[in-house]
Amino acid sequence: MRDAASDFGRELLGCAVDGVAAGEEPLRHVADLPPRRAKTQPWPHWTAPDVVRAFHDRGVEAPWSHQLVAADLAHNGRHVVVSTGTASGKSLAYQLPILTALTNNPRARALYLSPTKALGHDQLRAAAALTSSIPGLMDVAPTAYDGDSPAEVRRLARERSRWIFSNPDMIHLSLLRNHARWAVFLRHLRYVVVDECHYYRGIFGSNVAMVLRRLLRLCARYSPAGAESAAGPTVIFASATTSEPAITASELIGQSVVEVTEDGSPQGARTVALWEPALIDDLVGENGAPVRRSAGSEAARVMADLVAEGARTLTFVRSRRGAELAALSARARLADTAPALAEQVASYRAGYLAEERRALERALAEGELRGMATTNALELGVDIAGLDAVVLAGFPGTVASFWQQAGRAGRRGQGALVVLIARDDPLDTYLVHHPAALLDKPIERVVIDPANPYVLGPQLLCAATELPLTDAEVRMWDAEAVADALVDDGLLRRRPSGYFPTPGVDPHPAVDIRGSTGGQIAILEAGTGRMLGSSGSGQAPAQVHPGAVYLHQGESYVVDSLDFEDGIAFVHAEDPGYTTFAREVTDITVTGPGRRHDHGPVTVGLVPVSVSNTVIGYLRRRLDGEIIDFVELEMPTRTLETMAVKCTITPEALLRNGIDPLRIPGSLHAAEHAAIGLLPLIASCDRGDIGGVSTAVGPVDGLPTIFVYDGYPGGAGFAARGFGTMADWWEATASAIEACECPTGCPSCVQSPKCGNGNDPLDKDGAVKVLRLVLDALGAPERLRRAQ
Repeated sequence: MRDAASDFGRELLGCAVDGVAAGEEPLRHVADLPPRRAKTQPWPHWTAPDVVRAFHDRGVEAPWSHQLVAADLAHNGRHVVVSTGTASGKSLAYQLPILTALTNNPRARALYLSPTKALGHDQLRAAAALTSSIPGLMDVAPTAYDGDSPAEVRRLARERSRWIFSNPDMIHLSLLRNHARWAVFLRHLRYVVVDECHYYRGIFGSNVAMVLRRLLRLCARYSPAGAESAAGPTVIFASATTSEPAITASELIGQSVVEVTEDGSPQGARTVALWEPALIDDLVGENGAPVRRSAGSEAARVMADLVAEGARTLTFVRSRRGAELAALSARARLADTAPALAEQVASYRAGYLAEERRALERALAEGELRGMATTNALELGVDIAGLDAVVLAGFPGTVASFWQQAGRAGRRGQGALVVLIARDDPLDTYLVHHPAALLDKPIERVVIDPANPYVLGPQLLCAATELPLTDAEVRMWDAEAVADALVDDGLLRRRPSGYFPTPGVDPHPAVDIRGSTGGQIAILEAGTGRMLGSSGSGQAPAQVHPGAVYLHQGESYVVDSLDFEDGIAFVHAEDPGYTTFAREVTDITVTGPGRRHDHGPVTVGLVPVSVSNTVIGYLRRRLDGEIIDFVELEMPTRTLETMAVKCTITPEALLRNGIDPLRIPGSLHAAEHAAIGLLPLIASCDRGDIGGVSTAVGPVDGLPTIFVYDGYPGGAGFAARGFGTMADWWEATASAIEACECPTGCPSCVQSPKCGNGNDPLDKDGAVKVLRLVLDALGAPERLRRAQ
């Protein structure tokens, strides 16, 4: 039986469905998630009484069970990761041991790190309120230390603050680079908090892992022998719910970490609806493929109907422009159906002034606004309670982000509705037809690869500049070959006591830990010279080629020129009414043996590859999905040395499974596209982080081959994760294609907006046969098939 809270979510869903056009049936699955009761524990005996009193004054009578377990572990010096849901109070799990340490030891220091400045500032405000209410902690002076901090605030942070709020970029570029000036802080650093650590993935996560290891290394250098913190600070990680959080956290610091995953916080009942927009009868896309109603327009309609019913609703949209269009569309619908409510819908995104964002947050929290369309700017950090519904215009990329966004509804324990509206994308298609992959235990895991030589080399140079590297440290980081290469290049000097930097070289400014390689392309507004942003030179041909539509803070620009030599792309403000998608031609060669497993007619492997890529033009597509035309370009060829999953199949096996030689190219091509779309289900990557190639005559023994590769030099770990979970990955891929109702292939299953061949040839039925053939060869268990 459902309780009243569940019925509330169902009632809201009924209102949303009532607005669907006749003949459309978009609901694919509805689940009622039961409420969860709180599990509390007594305050730990080691907590300072004044700290307990401060929490009591804020309405916290007792910690929840996961807060106590994580705080106990941290207090006892164990590195810990607490991986629980949105609004589960992860902050208290680290505030408790930090505030107690600051109270008991006037020299103790703490460092808080977050992936975004907005989240760090929210946590800073909470820390400032707590420390100001605890006698003896008036000197803590919690302080922000980031790129927006004025010089005098940075000096205050370094000289006086005992609790600093920063981000990995600033630690890399400033604190570690100038560590001698931070000697007192590092000597007495007791706790390091790494908040929302599931965001540190791929190249960014791999760089952050090395930044954290460098930080702990310098703490050990400055800690006096016999001091309380001689073993170095304790690291407390906070994460959304992901698979194997302890392994991820351990990879970030290179030390063992204990995980806390049993959530003791209360949670209201929620109704989760998975929604697939209908196909549009009178509109066709590329190669005659059917087109679905866009997730953004469908989400705007659902939000308007929920607002008209009186539900406070938050709608997540993937782009800033999309958020503004969704708000405008919802207001237009309300103007017809409930005119008094039309002005109670707004948009929220990064790029607004801080006071504008605070005003919008307050208006939504207090009920002055009934609906808001937002980017993921409201996914983290901002505590908005009392929402009745959350609508997601497209899967946000990871299961962790889905639950972060869904968790914004029902945050006061009441019932709530969550609606995921699928985009025209294979992963969205799979999830709405296979709800267990979303609603049950997550199978995606955060993927990093600190051993990538393209990451490790620059990081070793930074570490050696900070403090000469010992042989033991180089071995611990599995970096002997990279260190020797740096010696051969004259960047390091080998001495009996270790590795020393070449004098006069500071590598820190050249290392962008966010992951761009090969330099940056500055994006400038023509006429004014105003810098709008930047793009990595490797991504620039696809992102800011001449004619590309570039979005900045909700405004639309068209690229006039791209100059790689000067590192500049010029753009002008224009809203052309269409979007652009780069088309690329790719060639691939295998450059080493890698790891290979033979399964009869099928061989799978993880191999080093060299990928040559050329952007040959771009597709212009109207906002409703209609194709306008294809524009040719002449762009330089880029070469990428990376890692790839490889799968070869003998022609005889393909023929036995109903795929004759004429169908091989289209079958492999369609399977490759869909596999790229589904890899984010397994590895926490975006579709843009990976690429693929398929060929009927492959580079290995001339066999039909499919490659899926990492889009970063040296690899980012995504292909390796796919190789390790290939049966799950390709089973999901086959199921996504089978679930799509189109007859011959569309963007929801086998078409790709990046395809250099114009999505031709594609054989949807042949793709399923290829994938099933490989799964049979791998011995994919029958129970997995039945579970799908």
